[in-house]
Amino acid sequence: MNYHSLKIAADVVKQGGVVAYPTEHCYGLGCDPENITGIKRILAMKKRRRAKGLILVSDRIYRLNHYIRYLPENLREEILQSWPGPFTWLIPARGDVSSWLRGQHTSIALRVTAHSETRTLCRLARTALVSTSANRSGRAMLTSAIKVEQEFRNEVDYVVKGRVGKASAPSTIRDGISGIVIRG
Repeated sequence: MNYHSLKIAADVVKQGGVVAYPTEHCYGLGCDPENITGIKRILAMKKRRRAKGLILVSDRIYRLNHYIRYLPENLREEILQSWPGPFTWLIPARGDVSSWLRGQHTSIALRVTAHSETRTLCRLARTALVSTSANRSGRAMLTSAIKVEQEFRNEVDYVVKGRVGKASAPSTIRDGISGIVIRG
């Protein structure tokens, strides 16, 4: 783990910047979820529609509590036991959660990651992070710092030099009300 690189990335996030960082399956693009300018930059970089919404990742659930209206009782135990891990849950969002994060949905996509570098980045930045794959919409996910730097050149403020995890696919996404797998 490159602690120095993660510390720089955390400082960039705190200052409102956009960073690229390794996750379980690929590199991600991220920013402070309260920074609408950063979110708009990420959506523009990816050429992604706002309506789709974004995933937030964290090292701990308490950093996500601000976004949650409630954890559905029927799946509460399963959600909490799946974290940290490669499971993203669509959970009912508080009414004041920005549509820049949740898109056209009433829920928000949340994950407590098990990836050590992503966890450290969240801890150092003292926030959850927007987390979307580092790629243009419709193109392959990028799996190295070099590929991210080539693709996004001056669009991203900092690229963490680190290792992508060993997951063979992106995180499973499940609906937090019904438990139905959306992506898996």
